[in-house]
Amino acid sequence: MSESSYTRMWAQAQGALEDLLVDEFPPIAQQPMKDRLKVFQGLATFYLKYLQIFRSLEAVYDQIGHPQKRRVVRHVLDGVMGRLLELKNEMVELEFSEFHYFDDVLQDLKLTPEDLEVPIPKYFVREKIRVLRDREKMLAHIMAKGGHIEHFEQVVSVQTMSLEEAVRVLQVCERARQGRLRHHFMKEIRQAEKEEMAAKSPTSTSTLDPDQAATCIQKVWLGYRQRKRTKRERLEEFIFLGMVPPEQPMPSAAQLKAQQVEATRRLVQEENEAEYQGVLVSVKESVRFVDGPDIRETLQEQIRQWFIECRDATGKFPDLPSTEEGGSAAIFAQKTPEQVAAELAAKEEEKEKRNRWKDKNGGKEQKEKKKDKKVKNKRKKGEEVVEEQKGWKMPPSHFLPTVLDGNKMYKDVWQGRDERQNFLQRFDAQLVREEKRMEVEEEVRVQVDELMRQEVKNLKLTVDREKEKKKKQKGKKGSKKKKKKGKKSVKKKKKVKDLTADRTIESLYEELVLEGLLIRPMNIKLSEYIGEFSYMGTTLRQADIEPMPSLSDVRQLIALYGILPLGSQAVHEKAPLIKALLLAGPAGVGKRMLVHTLCTETGANLFNLSPGNLTGKYPGRSCLQYLLHMVFKVARQLQPSVIWIGDAEKTFYKKVPKPEKEMEPKRLKKDLVKVLKTLKCEDRVLVVGTTRRPFEADLKPFCKVYKKIILIPRPDYASRLVLWREFLLGGGAHLTPSLDLSSLAKVTDGYTQGHILQAVRLVLTQRRLAQQTTRPLTAAEFIPPLARQDPVYKEEEEAFKTWYTRTPLGKKKVRAVKAIEDEGALDKGKNKQDNGKKTVKEEKSKKKNK
Repeated sequence: MSESSYTRMWAQAQGALEDLLVDEFPPIAQQPMKDRLKVFQGLATFYLKYLQIFRSLEAVYDQIGHPQKRRVVRHVLDGVMGRLLELKNEMVELEFSEFHYFDDVLQDLKLTPEDLEVPIPKYFVREKIRVLRDREKMLAHIMAKGGHIEHFEQVVSVQTMSLEEAVRVLQVCERARQGRLRHHFMKEIRQAEKEEMAAKSPTSTSTLDPDQAATCIQKVWLGYRQRKRTKRERLEEFIFLGMVPPEQPMPSAAQLKAQQVEATRRLVQEENEAEYQGVLVSVKESVRFVDGPDIRETLQEQIRQWFIECRDATGKFPDLPSTEEGGSAAIFAQKTPEQVAAELAAKEEEKEKRNRWKDKNGGKEQKEKKKDKKVKNKRKKGEEVVEEQKGWKMPPSHFLPTVLDGNKMYKDVWQGRDERQNFLQRFDAQLVREEKRMEVEEEVRVQVDELMRQEVKNLKLTVDREKEKKKKQKGKKGSKKKKKKGKKSVKKKKKVKDLTADRTIESLYEELVLEGLLIRPMNIKLSEYIGEFSYMGTTLRQADIEPMPSLSDVRQLIALYGILPLGSQAVHEKAPLIKALLLAGPAGVGKRMLVHTLCTETGANLFNLSPGNLTGKYPGRSCLQYLLHMVFKVARQLQPSVIWIGDAEKTFYKKVPKPEKEMEPKRLKKDLVKVLKTLKCEDRVLVVGTTRRPFEADLKPFCKVYKKIILIPRPDYASRLVLWREFLLGGGAHLTPSLDLSSLAKVTDGYTQGHILQAVRLVLTQRRLAQQTTRPLTAAEFIPPLARQDPVYKEEEEAFKTWYTRTPLGKKKVRAVKAIEDEGALDKGKNKQDNGKKTVKEEKSKKKNK
């Protein structure tokens, strides 16, 4: 696509965003809504529309070359991402469930399930690729220095084996060798016998008739051609019906050219960005040198004029606001000097009236104020309760101002701008000069404010000496009294000690790597977590049946709760804060894979604080505190970071099993809660726990740490069908009609992704792959390796469901369902009473008529 195409895409996305903002801020205030279904449909519609805008803006930001345009797009993109997270949070609080189903809304908007996928912005990793490469080199150097790579290879290669097993393996190998030799020897003997028989028999001189020979050749050729045609037509029919996947074609020349164009556009982006950054410094210096004196004079004249006007209006020289309050910029922000003077005069009059009233009435006013405040608070509380009972209302957003600001910037600067002559998409010098002039004006304003404060003091000393003396005397008395009262209420905050103040981040990083607590994440993309969309979710919920979430829903939650906040600092600071995330599910559903995915998509560091990895390291309470301090300090300094705790239930065991007592799995139980409290909105650090037996943990402290819980189910039929296809193609298999994938997906109900992958790896050996041309793969070959594995039984699945209903969100869901059932029962009871009254009246009327 060309630059103009991406410009049009940007314009369309901004147009859709503007229409959406009109719906977000309606001209007439909306009344609270009582119908939960309508509220959810409205939120879901907003969510899907923002998701489409997010996808378009991400593609524009990835490919557009103009550095100043990219800044505007990035500003809006961060706002849209944050708004998505806010809408998701609202849907969770409304339905008391992490999983939502948008089948009906997708149909109304004419979208496909693929449009539900949350796109991962490529700039999360691409804009810091050099930092990641340097970190990778440093990590490899430290691991090689400590001998971790050689040790890892030895552990993987060595396998313990008993004497009996070793003898059995040797016997099998020896018998196979002897069998191969015997087969080769017998083959040579048979070949020799055939040659002898051929030499002894006389040569036959009989020949076929030409017509018979032609008929024989035609019969063989026509049969071969028809069988080939039938086979091809059968395969085409299977592909059309979706029973056999189509062959993956090689990328065409146009696709390869498009990939090259995208790569060159990214190089142009980097060149334009480097040129833009270099110009910023020189332009700012020139603006400061040329326009700085003029800006200083105009600011001084404005402030002096304001002083004179305020003096004429109030009879006093006003005080200039402090730098914390905004300085002189706060005075002239959308206000004239006359308005500012009037406000100051009104404030001073109010202060004088209050002082007079206090002198007359003493402490009566304070008592009355306290009573009024109590009454107001009670009324406010009552009003809030009434509003909550009335219905749901959209809460205020932290990201909509950002979106509005970005939309305004687009309208004012870029909407009507003609960029057709700017073929190289270089920066606009005039815009750079305007931006730098604003920055220089702010810097000069701070200096001018300090000078004008001194000037005001001198004016006050010359004009209002006597008044200032009286004010100072009164001020001193009042200040002394206030100081005496204030001494009692002041409380000093405890400062957190830095246990590693004398050490550098590099030394701490090296220590964590050598101890095996900071590990290298595997390169796994979120798209590699394969799963299909749930097509019956809304239908089942309407029938009061809670559907099992699909793997596609899990993938979306990982993107929303983990990848987007970790990847963007602006989103993480304002979005609903998630400090810890728990991935719960049976073995083999891909919990560890998702942890590595978080690190790959965001370029995050991976710390391993699993109980098994901490055994024998940093013993004692003080050493453990030192370890946690060190881990979280490095995680903050090198953010984004993911702290992984595998087998998270062991940290919160109800009762530690005897074999695991030496491991001390509950070491982190007390200190982990304290350390999590120190995490702030600015810290892009996420604690991720994985567990396959959460019901063995003490639920109350467990849920206090992990407030967001994602329950990962076993794959359904649609996901299993896709998993079989992708795993087989990835292993090098040729999918033919003889391999019934539908039957395999049906038979493997209860098996997880890990079970299927292991079966595929056991069957698709090098020898079996070489035999595919003569002996195609069949579904029966995968049954024996599956039979050796234990699937996820219904009892285990029910145990996960019952455990989740006891979590805080699960309890809220159960209460909401009970409330709905009680309302339905009351409505039925009222209807029965009404029907009973009607029948009694009818009987009485019949008797009267008789």
